Amino acid sequence: MRILKKHSIIALTVIFCLLPGCNNDPDPPDNGKLQITGVSIPSTINATKGGTITISGKGFELNDIIVLTLISDPLKVYNCAVNEATESTVTFTLPIDITTGTYSITVKRVNESMLLGSFLLNITLGMDIPDMPGMTIKGIVYCDGEAIPGVVVSDGYLVTKTDNNGIYYLASQKASGFVFISMPGNYEAQTIDNIPQFFQRLAGGSSVEQKDFSLTLRNNNKHVVFMLADWHLARRNDDLSQFNNLYVPDLNTLISQYRAAGTQPYGIPLGDMTWELYWYDNNFGLADYLLEMKKVNCPMFNVIGNHDNDPYEQGDWQAEKKFKDIIGPTYYSFNLGEVHYVVLDNIQYINTGASQGTIGARNYNTYITTNQLDWLQKDLAMITDKTTPVIIAMHAPLYGNPSLDAGGNQVNNMVLSNGNDLISLVQDFEKVYVVTGHTHINFVVQSGNVTEVNTGAVSATWWWTGRSGYAGNQICKDGSPGGYGVWEIEGKDVRWHYKSVGKPRNYQFRSYDLNSVHITAARYAPNSTDEALAPYAGVWATPSSNNEILLNIWGYDPSWTISVTENGTPLQVTRVTAKDPLHIISYEALRLNVGAVPTSSFVTGNTSHMFRVTASGASSPLEITVTDRFGSVYSETMTRPKDLSYLMN
Repeated sequence: MRILKKHSIIALTVIFCLLPGCNNDPDPPDNGKLQITGVSIPSTINATKGGTITISGKGFELNDIIVLTLISDPLKVYNCAVNEATESTVTFTLPIDITTGTYSITVKRVNESMLLGSFLLNITLGMDIPDMPGMTIKGIVYCDGEAIPGVVVSDGYLVTKTDNNGIYYLASQKASGFVFISMPGNYEAQTIDNIPQFFQRLAGGSSVEQKDFSLTLRNNNKHVVFMLADWHLARRNDDLSQFNNLYVPDLNTLISQYRAAGTQPYGIPLGDMTWELYWYDNNFGLADYLLEMKKVNCPMFNVIGNHDNDPYEQGDWQAEKKFKDIIGPTYYSFNLGEVHYVVLDNIQYINTGASQGTIGARNYNTYITTNQLDWLQKDLAMITDKTTPVIIAMHAPLYGNPSLDAGGNQVNNMVLSNGNDLISLVQDFEKVYVVTGHTHINFVVQSGNVTEVNTGAVSATWWWTGRSGYAGNQICKDGSPGGYGVWEIEGKDVRWHYKSVGKPRNYQFRSYDLNSVHITAARYAPNSTDEALAPYAGVWATPSSNNEILLNIWGYDPSWTISVTENGTPLQVTRVTAKDPLHIISYEALRLNVGAVPTSSFVTGNTSHMFRVTASGASSPLEITVTDRFGSVYSETMTRPKDLSYLMN
């Protein structure tokens, strides 16, 4: 195949950032004798190795040296000779060993220098790809000017791979509006507002479009993914204050720690990052979410949720248009290290009654559309090594909140309407993990080679309990603290735990002294018949001397072990279904004092990650030890009596 080289001089047609301090660089130093003004530097410049770059500005001279310093590695400094200096531009030549990255740019003249700003340099191959009959999309995938063969490329319907020259073709109908790559392991795509640019938008029509993809090398064989479910940012309930004061520092501290240890961090927001009603009522939409999301210091792969659909649009395709326009595709795949990740949209938005100017019923099915399943089958067929771990991220769960049978055994119930179709596509893989949100609770279901981890919410109970005047805690409907999943991966080894916001990593359960809970219950609702307070008005409101302990272990699955001893004597631990006492007083009872109107979706729910223990006395300390499926041990010396209070651990 004959490839034609493009001229490498850069047309300055992208967004400019002006001096001083482009891209948050420090203010330029005193320029001394240098009188260079009117400089404009593109935020991104595409060029070939050894090619030339032209930027605008007045006062450049032919004997100037343009110094490029790689910001991520300041020891990599490149001196570039000026080819031409006019009244309004300067042109310089790139060295042949320069790589893709973000560079500061300085002009040096004898003993004087001046910092001009910074830009992302994208080293391209500079190729025109010949057309092929019937092919409407073509392109090349490359890194630092070198082609990458074997990269999976798709338009959401067709799936292909790049050839030995890094070139791909698709006979696409362009129905999805995107072409995207399944980013290969140990590479990264450039990010805009923390969103990796593994996709490009299509103009549509029958004309041939060339869409190239530039990647950078990144050893992410050892990486961590933060599973961030149900943000529900809407400019209400002090949500932005809670998010910025609690979650952003918590996440960024952890990100810095992992990065310093050589572990590459990434995030997957699991849907419902926004709240569609408040796109309009509070003027807080998906674009506003992006402003908050980019405060988290790692790349983010977004999942669409039911509340990320437009309430004024009827039908799935139209309702998700804003998400696609502002954020990107609603389903895709990528690889980090040796793990294959799949993002799916399992919300089929119906929105009965919606019309122009009218909000609909906002109803939906939890369902994976046929075109997604067809695409997924083709995507997974590209993976020949079936020992590759597959992690599927989607908003609504595959299984429902587990219950217990008469013998205390976990009962799993599939709730995704075509969940079996999904499972059939991954049956050949040894280990498949499905990570979901939507429920604002934690639970784990394992069935054959598939393990689902449903993750508690960033917003906990929709930011209610943490708002000003409420309980001052972050707590989900099942008593799980507000937080997020932390998935640690090295090679094919996959481990996870739930991180409670503002708490250490080893905070994995909460213990209740039910003697104290009964007293608190009587104080809150001595004879209440309020359905929301039924646990208090009924069993717990009765004076008790049973000396019972309740444990809420939110990350529990049947592979965990629990040990409780009293004065060295082991006590029997029984798994039960119960409501969490702290959530009851934090949301349901407290609302009586502040006059909030309860929402049925937010009330305390039964959960089966509860355990009951009976001690011999009311004040003896208990030693509690919990061991998770990965061998991590969490413990508490429980001092009794232990009060039930809003800020208890």
